[in-house]
Amino acid sequence: MGTSAELTDDLVIREPRQERTRQAWARILDAGVTLLEEGGYEAFTIAAVCERAQVAPRALYDRTTNKDALFLAVYEHGLARVVADQRVFAESGRWAGLAPTELITEAVTELTALFARHTAFLKPILLLSGVHPEILRRGRAHVHAFGDAFTAVLLTARDHITHPDPEAAARQCFATAFSACVVRTAHGADFTGPAVDHDTFTAHLALSAARTLLARTSGPGGR
Repeated sequence: MGTSAELTDDLVIREPRQERTRQAWARILDAGVTLLEEGGYEAFTIAAVCERAQVAPRALYDRTTNKDALFLAVYEHGLARVVADQRVFAESGRWAGLAPTELITEAVTELTALFARHTAFLKPILLLSGVHPEILRRGRAHVHAFGDAFTAVLLTARDHITHPDPEAAARQCFATAFSACVVRTAHGADFTGPAVDHDTFTAHLALSAARTLLARTSGPGGR
């Protein structure tokens, strides 16, 4: 893969203007996401995308000139579905009236459920991010925004958080839960130890977060 700067020079997508070409482009993006979900990046070729979308190669080259640009367009298309699910963290009604422990548990539950729903798409993306600087750059920006939203939810229980720095503790809870989901999604439930089912995995993460935020004492050696 090239560097981020090299990729950026060649990433312009020429947006379709006519309804027919917009429909063809939508099929191309959907086909690209499906290929990633079914076979990972190895299955993502221009020929395969055109065949799955039932379009001639010219329909693709009218929009972009190379595989990297197409892949990044497909990445953004697929990620938009994940981001849409993240909006639950901005819905104040979803979190109103919850007791602190319930709030933390529900936030972690929404996080793990999001990964579970989008595993087929996220797995190849996570595996690729280690060798694709542009995916890593874009992914980092998305994760930071997600972390802000998750942290904001936890901080609605700020008055009950016993850690001396509630925001830092809430952000660390996100980092811990998110990282655990990344490893589970990318490498499987048994990568770090004996596999557990989704509900058990979620319960362990929620308990860890609750103990971090709501402990009667905090800090190393606290009793």
